[in-house]
Amino acid sequence: MECRCLGAPNFSPMAPRRSRAVNVGVVRRRLWWRRAEGKRRGEVKVRCSGGERRSSVVTREEYANEEDYIKAGGSEIVYVQMQREKSVDGAQARIADMLPPLSMANGLLDLVVIGCGPAGLALAAETAKLGLKVGLIGPDLPFTNNYGVWEDEFNDLGLQGCIEHVWQDTIMYLNDENPLFIGRAYGRVSRHLLREELVRRCLESGVSYLSSKVESIVEGTNGNSHVICESNVVIPCRLATVASGAASGKLLQYEVGGPRVSVQTAYGVEVEVESCPYDPNLMVFMDYRDFSRQKNQSPEAEYPTFLYAMPMSPTRIFFEETCLASKDAMPFELLKTKLLSRLETMGVRVIKTYEEEWSYIPVGGSLPNTEQRNLAFGAAASMVHPATGYSVVRSLTEAPKYASSIARIIKSSESNNMLVHKSSFNVSMQAWRTLWPQERKRQRAFFLFGLALIVQLDIEGIRTFFNTFFRLPKWMWWGFLGSTLSSTDLILFAFYMFVIAPSNLRMNLIRHLLSDPTGATMIRTYLTLA
Repeated sequence: MECRCLGAPNFSPMAPRRSRAVNVGVVRRRLWWRRAEGKRRGEVKVRCSGGERRSSVVTREEYANEEDYIKAGGSEIVYVQMQREKSVDGAQARIADMLPPLSMANGLLDLVVIGCGPAGLALAAETAKLGLKVGLIGPDLPFTNNYGVWEDEFNDLGLQGCIEHVWQDTIMYLNDENPLFIGRAYGRVSRHLLREELVRRCLESGVSYLSSKVESIVEGTNGNSHVICESNVVIPCRLATVASGAASGKLLQYEVGGPRVSVQTAYGVEVEVESCPYDPNLMVFMDYRDFSRQKNQSPEAEYPTFLYAMPMSPTRIFFEETCLASKDAMPFELLKTKLLSRLETMGVRVIKTYEEEWSYIPVGGSLPNTEQRNLAFGAAASMVHPATGYSVVRSLTEAPKYASSIARIIKSSESNNMLVHKSSFNVSMQAWRTLWPQERKRQRAFFLFGLALIVQLDIEGIRTFFNTFFRLPKWMWWGFLGSTLSSTDLILFAFYMFVIAPSNLRMNLIRHLLSDPTGATMIRTYLTLA
């Protein structure tokens, strides 16, 4: 719900009045044919709203393993690639035009940050600000995600100037009865202003930049690392941190036997409509009401989805049909079909389409191996909230602390000549312990337990769960969504929720704790002292 992204330019207006009744059987057969052809030929074709057809060759060999491929997009990978090439309103300056160039002539760097998203830019700026010689490497691409955030969290980060629209309250519809007012202001982030601000911080701190894909990271005989880029460019550094997104298996090692990756998918459009079906002064966080006119004909279609809506004006609105999490990614074509059906039933007439989006967020999965030399940050470090998909605010919040730890370790080890000996791995482990201490692992185990519960609930179970969740004391659910509750707070959270939950949800919680592997893992992680 934090990341709203992916699209292609030149869309024709989408008018729900022209939508046909949803034939899920046909949709499913088409999805199967497309995927089968893609597996046989390694080529997938996608038709955009404007009728444009694009082709892309996708091979699993580009990724470290099956989990890495799923993190990269799996069966929906072409849409994820379209995200990276998406044209967005408002020109975003090239990073190479704003930061000094990085080359082999720069000599030995203290730190190389790989990845130019919010996490990578924030970490590079914070570490350089502490006096380290920092290089940033990654493709020079614009921010194409639409970020939605709780206003107070962005204000705390000093980024209130990057919010382009604020709703003073958010609302939820769980059924046809009274809606639930959350009582918390929500903002839409300007991707242009956020990127500009983060790059400006890098510039002020002295970060240098190379626009390139990183092929590998190799440890040198002297204990330093060598970042191998395209065109045989090699950048030496004391430490390298990977912040290039969840699919970073070729640069990082992950724990074996961890939880399976689940996926949050969402299809959205920003459109001009004749009239907005919602109060434009309220952000619609979740609308779980059932607007379908016929019984769904496949398990995929029956899985719960909700509408996420940002009314920018009385006639301009961003709609997004979202699957909160599923074991296998809900196809974007199915989400689009469900969204158009929902809008048609609501009587929404679209006049003009400004933007189309595909959001793909891997949640859960294994933690990085914290005994490896290379470091990680952001989604590459499994910092995405397993139960919600939130990640950007946490990365921006933790960047200063993590940067301080890295700077302290590098300066200390440099004075003691540690990085040129085998003890360099111990240096990296100190940084890993800062990012993933046992306390953080307990919190994550709790969230993974919640994720596994969510993917098993039907629509009525989901409605009951969220109706109970938002009846908790405000500090509890605020902290849960923001990853700020301690492991002890989360135990109190669980007991409180159990007490106020109806009997059917209580039974689900008990059954889930006793039967699902995440329950045993959570208990074991809580009992581990270090």
